[in-house]
Amino acid sequence: MSMVQVTFVDVNGVERCVTGEGDLSLMELAKANGVDGIAADCGGACSCATCLVHVDPAWTDRTGTPDDIEFAMLDMVSDVATDSSRLACQIRLSTMLDGLRVVVAQQ
Repeated sequence: MSMVQVTFVDVNGVERCVTGEGDLSLMELAKANGVDGIAADCGGACSCATCLVHVDPAWTDRTGTPDDIEFAMLDMVSDVATDSSRLACQIRLSTMLDGLRVVVAQQ
């Protein structure tokens, strides 16, 4: 499996580049690397919003848009969600996302 590099800006404003296998979710990569602000309470089942990130606008075409279930979860946190918000558990890494940059949402 190919490796993918992602830059996370955590809840403290610390920018960190991490690398992981392309078959992980963005949330799994964040948890494996101890990124502050990614609690992932539901373990990736898209039933909470504790892995909320804001995708850099340059990457939104490649990360895609939320499906109906993810959109419903984002609607529940509309006070912190933006047009570029996604749940990290719903973004699957691939070589197409090598270099992705996301900001972890303050919750």
